[in-house]
Amino acid sequence: MTAGRPEADHQRRSVDFRLPPPVEAFRDQLRAWLVDNLTDEVRDAARRRGVDDDALATLRSWDRTMAEAGWAAISWPAGYGGRGATALEQLVFTEETIAAGSPTPVNVIGINNIAPAIMQYGTEQQKRELLPRMVRADDIWCQGMSEPDAGSDLASLRTRAVRDGDDFVVTGQKTWTSNGHRADWCALFVRTNPDAPKHQGISCLVVDMRSPGIQARPLRTLTGDAEFAEVFFDDVRVPASALLGPLDRGWAVATSTLGHERAGAARLYAMIRLRLHDLVEDLRAAERRRLVDLDDPLLLARLGELDTRLAFLAVLCRRAIAAADGEASGSASLAKTVWGELEQDVAALGYDLLGAHDPGGRWSVARLSTRSLTIAGGTTQVNKNVTAQRVLGLPRR
Repeated sequence: MTAGRPEADHQRRSVDFRLPPPVEAFRDQLRAWLVDNLTDEVRDAARRRGVDDDALATLRSWDRTMAEAGWAAISWPAGYGGRGATALEQLVFTEETIAAGSPTPVNVIGINNIAPAIMQYGTEQQKRELLPRMVRADDIWCQGMSEPDAGSDLASLRTRAVRDGDDFVVTGQKTWTSNGHRADWCALFVRTNPDAPKHQGISCLVVDMRSPGIQARPLRTLTGDAEFAEVFFDDVRVPASALLGPLDRGWAVATSTLGHERAGAARLYAMIRLRLHDLVEDLRAAERRRLVDLDDPLLLARLGELDTRLAFLAVLCRRAIAAADGEASGSASLAKTVWGELEQDVAALGYDLLGAHDPGGRWSVARLSTRSLTIAGGTTQVNKNVTAQRVLGLPRR
């Protein structure tokens, strides 16, 4: 099976196209740095993410270490603290950091989504003051998109911002906001023109989360984690200078990526490869205790099916990385759909086989936590619509 925590030679075989020598040299440099710097304490903090504040402090310290070495945001231009990494270098970075057990950045949404928008639409003051602190996790960021009645449909948001002199006055609610109760700053999407068509009349504000009138309540999930929050805005005054991009053009700000994270799709198949490896290792341990039989044809068939689907997902993700700009989002949407369903099925198999013999609770937690994956980051239904229109060329209905 290809499902394994990749060793050096296997990692090269995991990419089914030959990488140029400079990219392999980049891989070797990163791998050596991770061996010298990544500790078990950091890996453990990644496992406890969302559970306690000590883990968060360790993760923020690790992000600063990454930033000081130039590894925290490799897709960013060098002028903003990145490496201007190519898509292939980003692919290698994702594979290597996941294989090593390195945690995702505390500000992963900020680095991947918010920062590119600031680079494209922000003022020089916004770039100078916000980006260096974001990449070091000196400030924690959240993104105010989802609402109780809007979910993945950003265009239906109702949180409003009314201009009053030199300020906007913001009223409304956001929910399922990652790090919302810990954040220092929020890229907040609000309706500034209620009379415009729903995809228009939206603006983005950079909001200081310590502003009077903001209340953030953590949302604890079935697994016990509290990585999300619901955030309330009660007549919050936000300086007009906090506007990110043109007024009423927030839809363009929300969809801007600048291509800085074209290889982000690699994280999808790399994470499942690691989870499938863990499942196989746990099954081997259970077999030694005579709890399962790894020679059972039905079990081998189920594992083989998951492994085949993983190989298919890897192809989809690499197509998204290599696609032209007009095709990339459609390919990535299809990959995200396949990833969410595959993650759920791997977790379900682990729970079915090991749930009663799982002292650490790994598969019980996975079975619960993966239920959200076909909703988070765009629901399966939304992603299928994107795939239909941008990949298959089907008309809107």
